[in-house]
Amino acid sequence: QVQLAESGGGLVPAGGSLRLSCVASGRTFRSYAVGWFRQAPGKEREFVSAINWSGGSTNYADSAKGRFTITRDNTKNTVYLQMNSLQPVDTAVYYCGCSGNYNYRDPGWYDYWGQGTQVTVSS
Repeated sequence: QVQLAESGGGLVPAGGSLRLSCVASGRTFRSYAVGWFRQAPGKEREFVSAINWSGGSTNYADSAKGRFTITRDNTKNTVYLQMNSLQPVDTAVYYCGCSGNYNYRDPGWYDYWGQGTQVTVSS
C-alpha cells in the first residue's frame, strides 16, 4: 500500500510559477512510476506528466512541454512538478498517482492517488 499527499498549490497570476510536491509513504514507492494529472470542474482527469522509477525517463503532455518539469528525489520519497508560465487554463486540482510504467497516460492504469492540491491561475 502506498499513500500519497500533494502540496504546493495556490493562487497565482498568469505567467507565474508553482512547484507541486507529492510525498509518499510506503517502502515500495521507489519502484513505481509517478504521474501528475489534473482535473478541472466538469472535466475528466487529464494526464500532465510522468516519471519512471529512477527519474531517468519522463513523459509530458503537449500542454506541459516547455513549461513544466517533473523530477523525483527517492531519498525523500518525493516527486515534484515545477510549473512555469502558468495560464488560466491550467486551473485545476492536481493529483499524483503511482503506476507500473511512466508511459501510461490513462488514469485507469494508476493504482494509488493523493487527495489533490488546488491550483488557481488568475487572468
